[in-house]
Amino acid sequence: MSIPPGSTLGILGGGQLGRLTAVAARQLGYRVRVLDKKADCSASRVADDVISAPFDDVDAACWLAARSDVVTLEIETIGATAARAVAERAPLRPGPSLLAMVQDRAVQRAWLAEHGFPQGPWRAADGAPAIAAAATELGGACRVKAARGGYDGRGQARLPEPSQAAAVHAELGGAPAVVEQELDLQAELSVLVARSPSGEVAVFPVARNWHIDAILDVSHIPSGLPDALEARAAELARDIARACSLEGILAVEMFLVADDRLLVNEMAPRPHNTFHATSLACETSQFEQLVRAACDLPLGSTALVRPVALANLLGDLWDDGPPPFERALAMPGVHLFLYDKEPRPKRKVGHLLATGATPDEAIARVRAARAALERKG
Repeated sequence: MSIPPGSTLGILGGGQLGRLTAVAARQLGYRVRVLDKKADCSASRVADDVISAPFDDVDAACWLAARSDVVTLEIETIGATAARAVAERAPLRPGPSLLAMVQDRAVQRAWLAEHGFPQGPWRAADGAPAIAAAATELGGACRVKAARGGYDGRGQARLPEPSQAAAVHAELGGAPAVVEQELDLQAELSVLVARSPSGEVAVFPVARNWHIDAILDVSHIPSGLPDALEARAAELARDIARACSLEGILAVEMFLVADDRLLVNEMAPRPHNTFHATSLACETSQFEQLVRAACDLPLGSTALVRPVALANLLGDLWDDGPPPFERALAMPGVHLFLYDKEPRPKRKVGHLLATGATPDEAIARVRAARAALERKG
């Protein structure tokens, strides 16, 4: 049964993804309540109510659920007990089981293996000796990632050779880890799939992504990759969404390796940085699609309207005061999105989108716009 406009959407997490989801929900006529660790979180500017509490606070989660007709999420770090408590009081989409699976990289990779989805060679490791043994077995350089937590390059390190396992393990805080064989990549891409409780599925155009220091730098839609490859990526994402009984949206990060195989890297059951471009590139944004899917409304068209490229804005740009935004906004096809977050080094505090006649033109525009922000004089 659909949850119509005029109802209340609860959001677990109030960062920029929650903020932009709340904007889409309000546009559709929903009231919005948010739970976040900070009362002045990014979403607080647009939500009706914010309850400030840790993400494992069961009482706070119950408060949110009791005052919402449906609940979704914008961050994975929700306590398992709190998530189950929400689901007992209101529909939680995506649900607790999917959330629990993606919260632990080892569990996530085991699930992918169990269901036959392609991924690179990996091993779970608890302790430096196990990391060294895994790296030896995998052969060559590896990536070591904390099993839980970590994003934007945090919680992971490169392991050039097994002898450095102890140092890497210490760098990750001694946490259980996943050791992944370093791959020869042709491209990094992602696919966003939406699935409603009624079973309707919609897939967005494939995004191609470029990282610096494991932080997304630039992303663009369409990917510019061959149509047959995009079709394979979209079908893989559809199959994963069905296998995990998705209700909501799911971003699937993939690697294209040297022999043209597609391998799953990670999954995120929430809006995704690589699909901010859908706000201008597609007939329906990822944020509106999440609201539609969570409320069991008909899913919106994901048809491509125009090529769009994204460039993230990190807090480093604010080192000498606010950047000269007017320089970027004076450029054709450039749009600015700021999150009302305190600028700190390596922290995402906004993004630029640029349209273009082709992906290459959009990329050139968004890079030029960001470069203009870097010139303070």
